[in-house]
Amino acid sequence: MVSHFLVHCLSTLSKASPLKEEMMKTSPSFADAAMGRIVHSTKVLAEGGYEKIFRQTFDTVSEEQIQDSYACYLSTSAGPVMGTLYVSTAKLAFCSDNPLPYKNGDQTEWSYYKVVIPLHQLKAVNPSSSRVNQAEKYIQIISVDNHEFWYMGFLNYDNAVNILQGALQSGNLQSV
Repeated sequence: MVSHFLVHCLSTLSKASPLKEEMMKTSPSFADAAMGRIVHSTKVLAEGGYEKIFRQTFDTVSEEQIQDSYACYLSTSAGPVMGTLYVSTAKLAFCSDNPLPYKNGDQTEWSYYKVVIPLHQLKAVNPSSSRVNQAEKYIQIISVDNHEFWYMGFLNYDNAVNILQGALQSGNLQSV
């Protein structure tokens, strides 16, 4: 089953030329990006799916349901961070696929990069693309305290935009 899944992932990646271009910009090489996605997908299968990983990674309430999840990159000052963006009935939550190093005094420590925005704290979801290369597509998410988060490298960009804009509308209804 896993080998069939890996073959499917590789064939999908080989056909998706805009995705290849995006991955080349956000990863050291296409092969590294593809391998990272395969490792990530294998981990998701081994750990019981996105719902289980979401509940283990973030604080949730029992009635909270995951609506969708997206493998993507979060743009940071240190460069793009590969991870998963979850959309639930209560929040948007991103977690990096791997822990990232940071300095704590003289020591280097490691931690997963996480972003959590409750839906009622969403201000805007803005689809965007590069003026130079229209295939480079981004989603800007702005919180009510004006923090901006830029996500990129979605396999299904249009679906991600629709789900995230729906989450924004849901959050607006919650805060009324």
